[in-house]
Amino acid sequence: MHPWFDGSPLPRVLAHRGLVTASDEAEGIVENSFAAVTAAHAAGVVYIESDCHLTADGEVVLFHDADLRRVTGDPRTVAQVRLRELDGLMSSRGGLITLRQALETFPDVRFNIDVKSAEAAVPAGRIVAAHAERVLLTSFDDERRRAALAAATVGSSRPATSAGSGTVARFAAAAAVRSRAWAARALAGIDALQIPERQGPLRLVSPRSVALAHEVGVEVHVWTVNEPERMHQLLSWGVDGIVTDVADIALEVVAGR
Repeated sequence: MHPWFDGSPLPRVLAHRGLVTASDEAEGIVENSFAAVTAAHAAGVVYIESDCHLTADGEVVLFHDADLRRVTGDPRTVAQVRLRELDGLMSSRGGLITLRQALETFPDVRFNIDVKSAEAAVPAGRIVAAHAERVLLTSFDDERRRAALAAATVGSSRPATSAGSGTVARFAAAAAVRSRAWAARALAGIDALQIPERQGPLRLVSPRSVALAHEVGVEVHVWTVNEPERMHQLLSWGVDGIVTDVADIALEVVAGR
């Protein structure tokens, strides 16, 4: 088992883009900000799920969208803005945080980093390399995920990784025919299967698919789950992790089981 999983009991709570409570939101705090990461850490979260893009001057920052419109109202992309300017735009929204800052400022947090652009893959991997034991690197694009993972791998040390969309599709096909052999091939080299309950009309998470992933030694983390009743249902199916916007509530659900 990769060190990213060690020392933390199941089930795992992954704070989706940090933690922004209702009161924080009222004060203008946004997701993936320094304040959101700090709040998740203060709540007792071990795992924080975030995303990264590359700025115009080559800095890897925690940011989900390709552009700034939804978070700051600025129509430009992250790739068009230099770090100093983006820092200014985020100053009243909880503060910008770079990937390097996150890893160095919160040494006891385990990060789940989704690489959102091809340009960010290698720079992000190089930053992660020194912290590989407590980082899971992923991307919807398997090629991008592999590029980041290669850049972060030094000798036998590598980050954990989860499945991209192509890998998920191959696992879903294996689950549909209940083939352990196909599932093992699909998930070779994968540490966690991080998926939504459904992809369009297709149900990805079920007791059967969870059991199949477990048979081939892979954890199942489901995103993005904010309702306590759904958390209870998924945990009863044996899922290993809940990715959620309400990590404080999820911690209470897990503690009460």
